[in-house]
Amino acid sequence: MRNETEDAVPATARDATPDPVDARLAARLAELRAERGWSLGEVAERSGVSRSTLSRAERAEISPTAALLNRLCAAYGRTMSQLLSEVEDGPAQLVRAAEQQVWEDPACGFVRRSVSPPHAGLRGELVEGRLTAGADIAYDRPPVPGLEQHIWVLDGTLEVTAQDVEHHLAPGDCLRLRVWGATRFRCPGPEDVRYALAVVLP
Repeated sequence: MRNETEDAVPATARDATPDPVDARLAARLAELRAERGWSLGEVAERSGVSRSTLSRAERAEISPTAALLNRLCAAYGRTMSQLLSEVEDGPAQLVRAAEQQVWEDPACGFVRRSVSPPHAGLRGELVEGRLTAGADIAYDRPPVPGLEQHIWVLDGTLEVTAQDVEHHLAPGDCLRLRVWGATRFRCPGPEDVRYALAVVLP
């Protein structure tokens, strides 16, 4: 089981007052657990995240990393975009650039823009990802087994590992796959990478 420092950024590393998005996310995580009648221990067993980290995340005392959110999404049967969209107002058909939600994982050098968030009646979503040079993010499972992904590199170089196969993507390259197990996204540098990620529910 991962330790807390790998899963979250302590509040002491951020402002004393929780970020509004982190606060709403914390409340939603607590709601999801309550809706299922699960204890912290049950969520810990299902997600592989420690009880203390879960408790602090639900109180907005820490800022969850991408890896932690991925584990919780898997436990609650949601994609990350679905979870993040649930802490915002209902998505409109037209999503202006200035209104697109941006979420950062400063510990991993990862910035995620929800270009086309989940919408009722639609199975796909579009995300813009940015990784700083040297950034390396590993996910131990998909949030939804069999999730379809299309990864299109816009700038820089991206290495994606899926099913124990490493793919080197240059600008313009697109990797298409269904995700069943662990995946890894790495920016080898020397420049940052920017990519579009299309996600389609199975």
